[in-house]
Amino acid sequence: MILLTGGAGYIGSHVAVALLDAGLDVVVLDNLSHSNSASLERVQSICGRPVHFRQADIRDEEAVYDVLTTYGVTAVIHLAGLKAVGESNEQPLSYYDNNVIGSMRLLSAMQRSGVRTIVFSSSATVYGAPSYLPLDESHSLAPTNPYGRTKLFVEEILRDVHAAGGDWRICILRYFNPVGAHESGLIGEDPLGVPNNLMPFVAQVAVGRRDKLTVWGSDYPTPDGTGVRDFIHVCDLAEGHLGALRQLSEPGILTLNLGTGEGSSVLQVIRTFEAVSGCRVPYEIGERRTGDVAVCYADPSLAKSVMGWTSTRSLLQMCADHCRWQSMNPAGYAGA
Repeated sequence: MILLTGGAGYIGSHVAVALLDAGLDVVVLDNLSHSNSASLERVQSICGRPVHFRQADIRDEEAVYDVLTTYGVTAVIHLAGLKAVGESNEQPLSYYDNNVIGSMRLLSAMQRSGVRTIVFSSSATVYGAPSYLPLDESHSLAPTNPYGRTKLFVEEILRDVHAAGGDWRICILRYFNPVGAHESGLIGEDPLGVPNNLMPFVAQVAVGRRDKLTVWGSDYPTPDGTGVRDFIHVCDLAEGHLGALRQLSEPGILTLNLGTGEGSSVLQVIRTFEAVSGCRVPYEIGERRTGDVAVCYADPSLAKSVMGWTSTRSLLQMCADHCRWQSMNPAGYAGA
């Protein structure tokens, strides 16, 4: 049995599908503060297999311990965490409480129950401003916001846990920019309030849920002047978690990037989404945001060499799948 913390969320629901399709059993622990349990009902529809669910918070160590022992959990994929960069600047204590303290409580419950295998959802934000590209796992770590620092602090805790006890199996996955949705259109990204990320905002403008998009800066040293990022299909990302679990057959610690190794600009994303949707995406140009960099993309070669994983889905497919999800669910899970 695999425990997914935060498993009702965007990435978690897609990881659940990948695990179930691989024949693994899944129990989800989620406090539903930023997710909807309807996603898990749809995961079951996609896979034709049950998902066990416990509504609880990772900061509740006894609840986590109970799930680990009741379900006979053998490994944890830790996805629960607050993840909005801007919000983390405004509410740093909430981010440290949820992301760092929550992870410590989870690890304590794992230690008590004898579960020593964990895949941790980290982020490319731990690198900070790139000093070279593409970003590999050896790049210096200098996050520029509280969200990124919480991810780095949890990484350091995991390295210390591994150093203190030789039987831990740990994989740290540094995500780049997950987008897209399951090809069925049944599960996808359903942000609460105003989206913090580009693709869901583009999609909501395309279906008329929002009037227009603001492109933050058009004078970067890039081919079209807009920022370039490494967008990765969420299903490729989910398959990376399955690969990581399979790799953790022996004690040790791995740190791997999950990205495509290619960058796409904001305007490329807008134009590709318009092409696949047949909808216009109105936008305006705004001033650069503090802290944004011109270009950022991964070197994912280590993930390929270590676990044979590569991303396979193109930007066109990312946009088409995200468009299908948004068109079928214009109000997200709330409209189901």
